[in-house]
Amino acid sequence: MISRYFSGFSLVNEKTLFSDYLIENDFTVSGFSYGSIQAFEAVYATKKRVDLLQLFSPAFFQDKDKKYKRMQLMFFKKDSTAYCENFLKNIALPSSLDMQTYFKQGSYEELETLLIYEWDKEKLQELVNRGIQIEVYLGSDDKIIDATKAHEFFKEFATSYYIKNAGHILKISKDYNE
Repeated sequence: MISRYFSGFSLVNEKTLFSDYLIENDFTVSGFSYGSIQAFEAVYATKKRVDLLQLFSPAFFQDKDKKYKRMQLMFFKKDSTAYCENFLKNIALPSSLDMQTYFKQGSYEELETLLIYEWDKEKLQELVNRGIQIEVYLGSDDKIIDATKAHEFFKEFATSYYIKNAGHILKISKDYNE
């Protein structure tokens, strides 16, 4: 298996944003946000050797109620362009990175999948039992998911990195760097 990377919702070629953390070799699989779900399921389903699974800001919405999820889908259905523009702005915060260069229109089905996906503790434990190291990267200032709840969920199965002053794309605002 060649190093595989799975992109986030409404994104393409954003892999370069994670170059500070990304390990690329034949036995690593990684994904960002929605792509974390795809990476996890691909590793779970494969019989090929995988040593490391990297999940960058995994889509974690199992702490949200049905009303929240319905509202997200309703807003997307009403005006998918406006929804995605707002989404791109929020994933960049607190940085001022222009995400338009990575934009690819996402679908209703993809959004629905990431909103209703339930991370399964038994499947995570099975990966650990297979000797697969799992790394989870979360930004403390994430505007998309509750990074604290995601950290609490994943820390039992993964090395969880909680990056201060970083948002969903794990970039820190220039204000914090000065």
